[in-house]
Amino acid sequence: MLNKLIPTALGLAVVAGAAWYLAPAGSNQTALSPLVGVAEAQTADAEFDPSLVQEMSLGDADAPVTMIEYASFTCPHCANYHSNVFPTLKAEYVDTGMVRYVAREVYFDAYGLWAGMVARCGGEDRYFGIVDILYETQRSWAASNDGGEVAENLRRIGRQAGMSNDQINACLDDRDTALAMMGTYQENAERDNIRSTPSFMIDGELYSNMSLPEFREILDAKLEE
Repeated sequence: MLNKLIPTALGLAVVAGAAWYLAPAGSNQTALSPLVGVAEAQTADAEFDPSLVQEMSLGDADAPVTMIEYASFTCPHCANYHSNVFPTLKAEYVDTGMVRYVAREVYFDAYGLWAGMVARCGGEDRYFGIVDILYETQRSWAASNDGGEVAENLRRIGRQAGMSNDQINACLDDRDTALAMMGTYQENAERDNIRSTPSFMIDGELYSNMSLPEFREILDAKLEE
């Protein structure tokens, strides 16, 4: 089933940003060629196939509580959450079968979209490991204003995860998946009223970022309902 890619101001900014980052002044255009498909996603009413975007989750599918994280790979607050809060939540609630954890990507910029494409390139088995690397090394791979340099940084992360350059380039050149990722992100974000990252839907209720004790309090209350 094909859905329409409904442009939002944020979504159009991401796509426009992708086009800009694909050819910044002084960059090596050849090095960026595998990413051209993303820039072509500027059509305002483009169709996309939502089946191309797999929902990435951890934990028991039948867990009593579902927690959905909305995060951007270029968001420093998201990186901080993944370093200092998520490992404990995972150990205490996800690994014990009490919470099903769903990761949904937010694309505030082109770099975040490219990172999502690389993370998904490894498939479900590698996805969360690549996500960990992306957040742990965010300050280094996303620091440049040169799109070519960022693209090579992301390829390096992909290779670290066991993929070849050909595999990574094929993923980055997949225009249909890029469109589906953008469209799915926009539909999810509009439906759940996501305006900042990280944000969390816990059993259908929206929460902003918070401390580990606050997460525990909310999750424990949900588990008692």
